[in-house]
Amino acid sequence: HYPRPGHEPTRELHRTSAEYAPTSGVIIPDTKFEFGTDESGKVYLMDEALTPDSSRFWDAAQYRVGISPPSYDKQIVRDWLEQSGWNKQPPPPRVPEDVLRRTAERYNEVLEKLTGSRVAL
Repeated sequence: HYPRPGHEPTRELHRTSAEYAPTSGVIIPDTKFEFGTDESGKVYLMDEALTPDSSRFWDAAQYRVGISPPSYDKQIVRDWLEQSGWNKQPPPPRVPEDVLRRTAERYNEVLEKLTGSRVAL
């Protein structure tokens, strides 16, 4: 159902991001793309892509073979949840403002590296 062989959306998005990110000092070790099709078979990107919620971003200057440097993602929230004692059953605990603020700041750091812009927090 893709428009042309060899031009699948995932490959094009991945190639473009993999070429661009290092020019900004960022490595994208993994990411996800979610696609869907309409009744005619036309392909659509169905969810967020290349965000800290759907990808892992590393500072290239901190990368060393054999280690995972700190990531610009939601790991701060994951770590807090693991330490909170939450049993992973609904409802989840309310995430403290300082954890949310630190997570938002990490997202802003990678946004600035990649685009030169920040979002007002």
